[in-house]
Amino acid sequence: MPEIANCIRRLRFDHDEMTQEALARRVGVTRQTIMALEAGKYTPSLALAFRIARTFNKRVEEIFLYDVPVGGSDGPSTPSPDQHNEGNAR
Repeated sequence: MPEIANCIRRLRFDHDEMTQEALARRVGVTRQTIMALEAGKYTPSLALAFRIARTFNKRVEEIFLYDVPVGGSDGPSTPSPDQHNEGNAR
């Protein structure tokens, strides 16, 4: 099963040691949700991911990292440059 890692805890501390409660209020969730996100026990909705990113003035992919286990595939992957150009060779 793929994991979504994040750096929310580090970002909170880099922003004047923002508390979980303060972040939760800013993005419209509970402190428990922020705690679960930081612990990797909860995957945010896309809307929540964008609200968190906006709070820290970052792009979503700077905060959340999608990690597919080795040997597994859960969805489309980014094509390599060679695969991308195959369709243009006709």
